[in-house]
Amino acid sequence: MGPSAWVLSAMIDDYHRSWALRYLREAKAELKAAKKIPYMASSLVIEAIKKARNAIYYSLGEPAFIEMAIREAVANNQFENDPILKCLIEIETFYAQILETDEIDEEKAMKDAENIIKLASNIVEVILGEKVEED
Repeated sequence: MGPSAWVLSAMIDDYHRSWALRYLREAKAELKAAKKIPYMASSLVIEAIKKARNAIYYSLGEPAFIEMAIREAVANNQFENDPILKCLIEIETFYAQILETDEIDEEKAMKDAENIIKLASNIVEVILGEKVEED
């Protein structure tokens, strides 16, 4: 049995908590702006995904350590039995792919970004043990 939300939230200090919540708010704002400003949609969607990813990383602790753990898991192919790590790798892979794509299908990218933001919200809520405000 894994740790409860209370135990997880007790492990996150105020600094990481506030950054996780800030990045989540900003990810939602970037996506909302992408829907309103079509000529900037691609770059705003990319920023939204990056900020949602950062929200997850900050909720888990120190982002540099999370990134290092992800790189190590990929290098050693040791993530199949860890659903959280697998999820983080999928987000990281999607983010890298969208950065490398010359022409983005904006409608699909917005839908994907929306799903990633929802996932990030759920993860942050569970880890912090509190409801994240909706827009």
